[in-house]
Amino acid sequence: MKIPNFRTALLAVLAVLTIASCDNKKFEVNGNITDAKDSVLYFENMSLNGPQVLDSVKLDDGGAFSFSGKVGKSPEFYRLRIAGQIINVSIDSTETVTVKASYPTMSTKYEVEGSYNCTKIKELATMQYNLQNELNSISQAPNLSEQQVNDSCAKVIYAYKNNVKFNYIYKEPMKSYAYFALFQTVVFNNMSILLFNPRNNAEDIKVYAAVATSWDQLYPKSDRCLNLHNIAIQGMRDVRIIRNEQAEAAVNATKVNTSGIVDFTLPDNKGVNRRLSDLKGKVVLLDFHVFGADGSAKRIMWLRNIYNKYHNQGFEIFQVSLDPNEHFWKTQTAALPWICVRDADGAQGSVVGLYNVQTIPTFFLLGRDCNVYKRDVQIKDLDAEIRSLLAK
Repeated sequence: MKIPNFRTALLAVLAVLTIASCDNKKFEVNGNITDAKDSVLYFENMSLNGPQVLDSVKLDDGGAFSFSGKVGKSPEFYRLRIAGQIINVSIDSTETVTVKASYPTMSTKYEVEGSYNCTKIKELATMQYNLQNELNSISQAPNLSEQQVNDSCAKVIYAYKNNVKFNYIYKEPMKSYAYFALFQTVVFNNMSILLFNPRNNAEDIKVYAAVATSWDQLYPKSDRCLNLHNIAIQGMRDVRIIRNEQAEAAVNATKVNTSGIVDFTLPDNKGVNRRLSDLKGKVVLLDFHVFGADGSAKRIMWLRNIYNKYHNQGFEIFQVSLDPNEHFWKTQTAALPWICVRDADGAQGSVVGLYNVQTIPTFFLLGRDCNVYKRDVQIKDLDAEIRSLLAK
């Protein structure tokens, strides 16, 4: 019987132990959130499919908490949440991240230690919070016209994006905080919009591609890396389509101005594709709406009254929803008698661009030839305008 070499056997055992230890690396997120006694603190994984609750704890007077998990092969994102207050956390190694905060200001006023990426994420979150406040102040300024509000907000967002682009994303694209920065949003005109939107901005595509390329080197074939590549590739296609449409529109400018028809197709709340031009022969109110916005219920009642008065005379409503939550939209529109479609791309969708929609809600009145007759700001008496078109 051959006795194995002791050194060889020892190395083999150590190798097995090393592999096992690598597969069981743990991280910990702990700390205190004060002034939140009896509140439930959730620890959630921000997966590509949305937030998933991993653990939770009911806080006591001191607000102490501790969550742990397995370290993945690539950076992962988590969040601490009490109701709508959120603290974002990134984990990319075996580390202990300590968070200290007070409720209900934990989202914007917290301290974090133990992670360079989490410190940077805090900086970005604070900047995003300040940006939102600035946009709100501009939008509520009584002395500014709608166009001035839009122009001012666009300038502020542009400056913010340049700061984040050059001082965070391009500076260290391989870091998880750079990935986090790609998906920052703000609320504008009652809609949540991506600051870096690869669907309609060629410069934003470059930002996504920069992070994707860097992650390729460190985390090849990881889910998040593949997702970034898919976003960038789809964005290139979308931008190419938009440019082609713009070029075609420029060539046919005279025809478009004469006919007024701008056609599109979107799925309705039953999954059936509905084309606007299929309503030729009817007078159509083309309505852009967000069911999750304030005042939605009142507006729907107003539309229902108009629909009931004129539908039997050849009037139809073609309503385009820009709601981000499909299930919520389907629930809200299930009992509505008119055509309800949804653009999954929301405010960044092509239909909004085609009709130059600047505010939500808004509507256009179309004649029986499906031409744009007037938009809401041009109409003083909607009933009179509908009756006039129905009589033609």
